[in-house]
Amino acid sequence: IPFFLICSDGETFISADDLRINLWNLEISNQSFNIVDVKPANMEDLTEVITSAEFHPKHCNMLAYSSSKGSIRLIDMRQSALCDTHSKLFEEQDDPGTKSFFTEIIASISDIKFAKDGRHILSRDYMTLKLWDINMDSGPVATFQVHEHLRPKLCDLYENDSIFDKFEFCLSGDGLRVATGSYRYGLS
Repeated sequence: IPFFLICSDGETFISADDLRINLWNLEISNQSFNIVDVKPANMEDLTEVITSAEFHPKHCNMLAYSSSKGSIRLIDMRQSALCDTHSKLFEEQDDPGTKSFFTEIIASISDIKFAKDGRHILSRDYMTLKLWDINMDSGPVATFQVHEHLRPKLCDLYENDSIFDKFEFCLSGDGLRVATGSYRYGLS
């Protein structure tokens, strides 16, 4: 299981892998509830996987999760036991003129986090860090380039599998600063 997240209610947590997110109650250790399931009936039909998840910092019934296709889904666990529909979908529309073989690979989100205020979500993909406003699902409100200098080298990065590296980030306690890893020496 790649990750666990504890909810702010202190009673529940989630466990997640590439295909499912399960909700657990600390009082019931032998049973979980599947709340997100992206596994298709036929695995040959698999088009995306879950890459990260995060509880809303103020509303423990809200959960955001990201995918390998570069989208973030915000779900309200009060709507249904299995959250196979989302309340909001955040994704950047591709410019058809710039689409390449690498577009989907570099769009895969490796980490997401809510800002302290709960109104913003930050996401990290291979090339960028993006800031999303949960009240505006038309696109990110800001994009910060991290690896733009690597764009001309995507073929080489693909050949040595570096293009599949995943980068995380962290927020400062006041929520005003972000640190993320990169190939350069130091933090960006």
